[in-house]
Amino acid sequence: MHTTKPTTTDGSTLTGWRKSSYSGGANGDCLEVADGHATVPVRDTKTTNGPALTFSTHGWTQFVTAVKGGEFPT
Repeated sequence: MHTTKPTTTDGSTLTGWRKSSYSGGANGDCLEVADGHATVPVRDTKTTNGPALTFSTHGWTQFVTAVKGGEFPT
């Protein structure tokens, strides 16, 4: 079954986290993405023991493309 909804998982159990190169500086708007998984886990840097959203590779690619294309107003 294919779903477009991201799932939530326990982010503390995953490895390979890195801060997104698009995260903000000192304002605390930072995301981490974990490499090396079948899905793309994403979590809030400030909540490393909290949940992570997981996206399909295709879904994550579409999201990043939309962000880079300015489809989300600031």
